[in-house]
Amino acid sequence: MEGKRFFNYQQIIIVLILGSAFLLFQFLSVQGSVHYYDFVLKEINVTKLCANQTILTVNGLFPGPVIRVHKGDTVFVNVTNQGNYGVTIHWHGVKQPRNPWSDGPVFITQCPIQPGSNFTYQVIFSEEEGTLWWHAHSDWTRSTVHGAIVILPKEGTSFPFPEPDGEEVIVLGSWYTGDLNEEVNEDLEEGVDIPHSSGFLINGELGDFANCSSETTYRWSVDYGKTYLLRIVNAVSDDEIFFAIAEHNLTVVGLDAAYVKPFVTSYIMISPGQTMDVLLTADRPLGHYYMASREFLTENATQDHNNGSAIIEYTGDYNFSSFPIFPHQLPQVLDMKAAMRFTGFIRSLANEDYPVDVPKNITTRMFITVSMGELCENRTNCNITAGSDNILGSTLNNISWLNPTVDVLQAYYRQYSSSLIWNISGYYTTDFPDRPSVMYNFTEDSDDPDLVMTAQGTRVKVLNYNESVEIVFQGTGLLDGAGVHPMHMHGYSFYVIGMGQGNFDNETDPLTFNLVDPPKANTFIVPKYGWLAIRFVANNPGVWFWHCHFDRHLSWGMDTVFIVKNGDTEETSMLPPPSNMPICTGYPEIFLTGGKNDDGDQIYL
Repeated sequence: MEGKRFFNYQQIIIVLILGSAFLLFQFLSVQGSVHYYDFVLKEINVTKLCANQTILTVNGLFPGPVIRVHKGDTVFVNVTNQGNYGVTIHWHGVKQPRNPWSDGPVFITQCPIQPGSNFTYQVIFSEEEGTLWWHAHSDWTRSTVHGAIVILPKEGTSFPFPEPDGEEVIVLGSWYTGDLNEEVNEDLEEGVDIPHSSGFLINGELGDFANCSSETTYRWSVDYGKTYLLRIVNAVSDDEIFFAIAEHNLTVVGLDAAYVKPFVTSYIMISPGQTMDVLLTADRPLGHYYMASREFLTENATQDHNNGSAIIEYTGDYNFSSFPIFPHQLPQVLDMKAAMRFTGFIRSLANEDYPVDVPKNITTRMFITVSMGELCENRTNCNITAGSDNILGSTLNNISWLNPTVDVLQAYYRQYSSSLIWNISGYYTTDFPDRPSVMYNFTEDSDDPDLVMTAQGTRVKVLNYNESVEIVFQGTGLLDGAGVHPMHMHGYSFYVIGMGQGNFDNETDPLTFNLVDPPKANTFIVPKYGWLAIRFVANNPGVWFWHCHFDRHLSWGMDTVFIVKNGDTEETSMLPPPSNMPICTGYPEIFLTGGKNDDGDQIYL
């Protein structure tokens, strides 16, 4: 059996020819410039909160390196794993047209890059312009493995606002003590809450309000009278964040690599996964000013501690001996009104150069509840009372996602490949429901066992190419779990056409939909005790992950997968897989060897 896993010389030649042809095809299909990056995953020692700790990083940097491109460019990133466990990388918000093979979520589009091995991602930029980010998408590794992506306008074009005098990348993060992955795995096995962070970071530093941290506080120098573009990334694992700069107003001009109508605000609220482009004019008296982050908490959950902080220092000849000024306009932790007020300002630019194209003739409508739930102790038989030795879970339409043993993309591709006989059905089912099986008062706090108890499943939704889709996400109050949920879609941006409080009314609420200038995003919140309505056109074939961007909710199962079928032409179909996809340990032998062709001959991968 082991002998089947090795190439003979003839097979090596065939694979090299096929691999070279694939890379040539990919290279010729590239538009714009091509960039190359090397990412080396390795552990480094750091000291935070008065303690030494080992963390996994890319190239020894925390946050990791910034990728810089122009709109429409392509990037090849060779990831070498020198860490101790398997990792994948996701290019958050990059649509990757026809190329789910490089999207990155573990067990959805690939298996982990194992220690001692490498994999080259092809990151294809298309319509994105502004700021995005990349991060690990396996276990909770993204808490330290992440970095920004700067997407400049196409060569020869400019921003839809006056050219700034400079720019600064601001990465908001969260710090965990101990071995986070080990603790999370233990908590998931026991069915208890997952660790909360010990503090918030700005560009990798906790700042002046955390123990043993003031000497390393991040500092940024600005010149009086100049305007800067802040590229803000929320890389926090599990919290919405308020962010402000003392005595300064901020002008928001972009969200998730799409421009918005500029609006002035004294603070922002940014969800995990979101990015914002913000203009700052340094027009205050010469001095030092804090920029600060604070969690926005909506659940009955443990409150994390410490405001993250950094310092803006004006250049010039002046005396400054006091502490920096703190942003007193920063909303308090539970200020729901402040969060929703800010979110309500966001509108697409919607002009001749940056038009919106909201689908009108909807062919698929879905109503998806976002809930907490409970799995039974043995994860199979659920005929017991809610709250009795059960395992915490989270659900979409009362289904708690279960990762398959074969990643969904490969299973889908192999099953429907016309030239090979794979016979690998059964790793997922295509029956994710368009609506919950039971309708109830969704926003009522409840622990009714008939509503709370859930089962795990690997159930996906299949869409035909070019379908126009409308989804209403409905928040619930099950298990006192009402809260904000930042929903993120891979492979797409979507239009946010509506948002409201209470139970969605399918007769009156659609009358309030914004079809003129709705924001376009890849991550957006479902309000606490409320609903979110979005639309998109399913024109990117492939396997694409949908999930809440709170890592605890993702780990508990608030996820699903959309499979978008190929169109009728080669240009509307998925690209073929690269020849060097990471090997999946534990796969059945047919995946290790590659299956058989139409003549019954064994094919080796």
